[in-house]
Amino acid sequence: MPNTKLIIGLVFGGESSEHEVSIKSAKTIYNALSHPYNSKNFIVNPIYINKNGFWEDTEYSKSILLEEKKPIITTKSNKVSINNLSNFPILSNNIDVWFPALHGPNGEDGVIQGLFKLTGKSFVGSGTLGSSLGMDKIAMKSIFKSFNLPQTPYVFLHKEDLLNKILMKSIFDEIEKTIHYPCFVKPANLGSSIGITKAKSKQELISGIEIAAKYDERVIVEKNIEGRELECGVLGKSKMKCSVIGEVKFATDWYTYESKYNEYLSNTIIPADLNLNISNRIQKLAIEACKAINACGLARVDFFYQESSQQIYINEVNTLPGFTRTSMYPMLWEASGIKLEKLVANLIETARE
Repeated sequence: MPNTKLIIGLVFGGESSEHEVSIKSAKTIYNALSHPYNSKNFIVNPIYINKNGFWEDTEYSKSILLEEKKPIITTKSNKVSINNLSNFPILSNNIDVWFPALHGPNGEDGVIQGLFKLTGKSFVGSGTLGSSLGMDKIAMKSIFKSFNLPQTPYVFLHKEDLLNKILMKSIFDEIEKTIHYPCFVKPANLGSSIGITKAKSKQELISGIEIAAKYDERVIVEKNIEGRELECGVLGKSKMKCSVIGEVKFATDWYTYESKYNEYLSNTIIPADLNLNISNRIQKLAIEACKAINACGLARVDFFYQESSQQIYINEVNTLPGFTRTSMYPMLWEASGIKLEKLVANLIETARE
């Protein structure tokens, strides 16, 4: 009898600074898809993109996930060579559904989603528009503003603006007038808190902008909100549903890269201790935020909540949230009654709608 199993192309790694996080996410997804619950329906073909952008074959890629080999930078290609994709036509031939476990530029910003779309195959997660808007914090917040969704005040600038002293003075004046200190300085197109600093003075603000500008051409400065950090998972395309609400607690001054991926520096409370009205409001806003930027399939929407005023602020939509051992998205759905192996199966089913 012919094989009726779907072949899943699990793509991970990539050229971004979130390369290592992507490998961790891919390991979790690979194990879930290989679980007996899913092995009767799916065959997983891991595809590793190394730090030079070269697409490795399935055998080598699987060895990375099984920790038989360590990621290395191949000399087969370089960043500007079309040979980076020389393996792609062969790898894509037998794929039924793409499952990106990528983070950062070229992974969740719509670039690879466009490539998947050109293959004519289904893929997990948002399309090119939702991915690009979800990745770029400035574009995302502009959309939120047009939809009158609640969010923190922000100011943005371009890397080249640093050379214009007059313009920078007006930007600093606006920040001190509307944002105040402390504030957060972020690259517009990165996740996992990479390149983010908390500025408590003008000097720290200048230093923070310089750090962020090393990662991205565009930089955003956001008002610091003293409140609880809450997260909500979204699943579905034609019909979206929300998970329970989770809360993040951390030992550091703010939710840094180290605290995100170190279980000793942060912990999660699922479900968060919230009254039903606030939970419902957050879930409603989570879906509204996803629809505003055309995100679908899966997303994790992050919020700030000030109990004294009962004010809820949308922080951002993550269109490809992490799937590591300490990642909130799979934990939120497990607390909502959907275990990891069922969650990844649901994501593939959603992709094929």
